[in-house]
Amino acid sequence: MAREYVDMSTPVIEMRNIVKKFGDFTANDNINLTVHKGEIHAILGENGAGKSTLMNQLYGLLKPTSGQILVNGKKIEMNNPRDAIAAGIGMVHQHFMLIQPFTVTENIVLGTEPTKGPALDMVTARKNVEEISRRYGLAIDPDARIEDISVGMQQRVEILKALYRGADILILDEPTSSLTPQEIEELIEIMRSLTKDGKSIIIITHKLKEIKAAADFCTIIRQGRYIDTVDVEKVSETELASMMVGRSVTFTVDKPEQQPGEVVLDVKALHCNDYRGVEIVKGLDLQVRRGEIVGIAGIDGNGQTELVEVITGLRKGTSGQICVNGADVFNKPPRFGFDHGVSSIPADRQKHGLILDFSIEDNLILQNYEEQPYSKNHIFNRDAIFTHATESIQNYDIRPQHSERRTAGTLSGGNQQKVIIAREVQNDKDLLIAVNPTRGLDVGAIEYVHKYIVEQRNKGKAVLLVSFELDEIMSLSDKIDVIYNGRIVASVPGKEATENQLGLLMAGGKADGK
Repeated sequence: MAREYVDMSTPVIEMRNIVKKFGDFTANDNINLTVHKGEIHAILGENGAGKSTLMNQLYGLLKPTSGQILVNGKKIEMNNPRDAIAAGIGMVHQHFMLIQPFTVTENIVLGTEPTKGPALDMVTARKNVEEISRRYGLAIDPDARIEDISVGMQQRVEILKALYRGADILILDEPTSSLTPQEIEELIEIMRSLTKDGKSIIIITHKLKEIKAAADFCTIIRQGRYIDTVDVEKVSETELASMMVGRSVTFTVDKPEQQPGEVVLDVKALHCNDYRGVEIVKGLDLQVRRGEIVGIAGIDGNGQTELVEVITGLRKGTSGQICVNGADVFNKPPRFGFDHGVSSIPADRQKHGLILDFSIEDNLILQNYEEQPYSKNHIFNRDAIFTHATESIQNYDIRPQHSERRTAGTLSGGNQQKVIIAREVQNDKDLLIAVNPTRGLDVGAIEYVHKYIVEQRNKGKAVLLVSFELDEIMSLSDKIDVIYNGRIVASVPGKEATENQLGLLMAGGKADGK
């Protein structure tokens, strides 16, 4: 573990009695944080607990209302990110700050490009990027365009961007929220390698398993207040969860036995291409029945994203058949599918789930704003819309409370996800498609989301669950369909599935290991 590289005599970061207020709302209330050289330090808290706000002050994106920040024992005024970078601090945000059409090299050196006379020296820039990637063991293609590489590779680019600017202290905001299990393991190895080189890392997260796997120490924040700092080796996941949410948390899903009903979603011989025009779904068959949760288990890139996009009308299929409640929805627009019983929690909440500049109350009625009681004769009933939003915020624990008219873009990623879940569950359609529905959520919120998904199933709705979290697939699904190379290669009863069995099938093997 990284523990052997921690120098406990050298605090590289001290945040003392940090208070941050936004008007009457206190986001951080006298929080203290100490991080040492060579340490991986986790900041754990619920969605909206104030984790990102605290780190945004360390990186100069926000100024504390009161309190002190010390870097290597010296008090620093963090007026902007330039001050943080000058102090040796780099930050990788949850939603990456990369320019999609630019190359890896162009993104890493942006703003600090070497020159030869009046011209940019991109040959030297490329060599510098190759050198720093070799030094830290972060293998990347310096000539690849950001839009063509995986999320895991984009994260490497962000880390290299910070290291290129001389960062000795790295802040990683929800670093695993969009990664596959394999990419998460790679990231943990990268973090350990960096601490071995003398770097210090702060990770903002609520994933207990990853804290146990990677972190040396963990500071817990609840509702903006400091709770404790613990030695990760000496606490269990259950203890961490209880400290985070202030109550005991149940990790098991209570799901009564029931017989599935008639078929709601029927997919036959579906073919479709990816963004490059390459066939990625290759004659896929799938059925989901009333009162049933069907989980799709697979390694990212095997066609599950494209499958969902074709079902929901966001992508055209090349051939096949898709019926919902007997109605042909193949290659129909998203509104047609919605009107015929399809609701969905999309994989990308910011691109396909929300209009970030709209208020929470307006995002909650995006699909049914023309219906009563929200409007009549094309005139909005703002009182009804506000009441609906207030009830949704309360019922789905969207934080901060009393924020109906705040824009969705001002919420944390986890709370944005809750807005989508509240809307789609309340739409009460016959088919709910949930893609990574708990991505970015803390254990307390995950418990709520799982409860709502199971409630839909218990009400006789059909649920298609696509998730990269095998634990989630196994605990929720009545039936697990394994996708590999664009086809469903196996169907396993949920209560009989094992992680090893599913892992073999997801890698293209057989359940018996042959």
